[in-house]
Amino acid sequence: MKSAVTPLLLRRPRSVREALVILRDDGPVVPLAGATDLYVSLNFGTLAATRFLDLWPLEPLRRIEMRGDVLWLGALATYTTLTRSRLVNQRLPMLVDAARQVGGVQIQNRGTIGGNIANGSPAGDTLPVFAAVDAVIVARSAGAERRIPFSEFYTGYRTNVLRADELIVAVEIPAVPGHQWFRKVGTRAAQAISKVVMAGVRSDAPRIALGSVAPVVLRARQAERALAAAQGIDAAVAALAAEITPIDDIRSTAEYRRTVAQNLVRQFWAATAG
Repeated sequence: MKSAVTPLLLRRPRSVREALVILRDDGPVVPLAGATDLYVSLNFGTLAATRFLDLWPLEPLRRIEMRGDVLWLGALATYTTLTRSRLVNQRLPMLVDAARQVGGVQIQNRGTIGGNIANGSPAGDTLPVFAAVDAVIVARSAGAERRIPFSEFYTGYRTNVLRADELIVAVEIPAVPGHQWFRKVGTRAAQAISKVVMAGVRSDAPRIALGSVAPVVLRARQAERALAAAQGIDAAVAALAAEITPIDDIRSTAEYRRTVAQNLVRQFWAATAG
């Protein structure tokens, strides 16, 4: 455990390129931006790292724009920026709903989507949204750029396929046909970690993604197939029960999470009817 006198090193690159070169040539360093989760770990002495890379000044990573028919969200886009963006409100309103329920105003002003994805908590409020819309994560190193389907990004609880010399630079969202729906269940509407969080899209090919019911954010593929095949909501809820693996913890019980997840699927289907 680190003490109050443990030396910490902070590198502050002036460009994305410089940041990537530092990752390649001077690692290991831990990228940070809003640091809304990282500071908590530092405060409690549970973070082993002592060398950090401050990405906050890198304005190119804050952009939100259309690239063809794809919504491009820079990794440093904050939750506040998302809620104010005309493009995000038009194209991905359920992400706006999620962003409005992340922490308080201070967290929304500092927290970033790249940080939420990299942190990888299964309770992350934006993650079911990205899972439900088949988002693509853009990762860049000093020598290359690659696009990783969101469904292939996580390998387990808070672990992912990102290499030590790579940064998440953006999230790409293809067109999302259908009715979008988001719901977070927690102790409070905001400023609380999700007990269960869900994003859904109702279309000919329904999409359902949930957080806090498995080690990683979960696409409920069997429930989706039941709805797409017009088997009915009862069949979809039964399929969901077999897909999720909630746990007991300090915030809730597995049984509660299972019941809430099933209820959310019913609410989603009823709210988006017609």
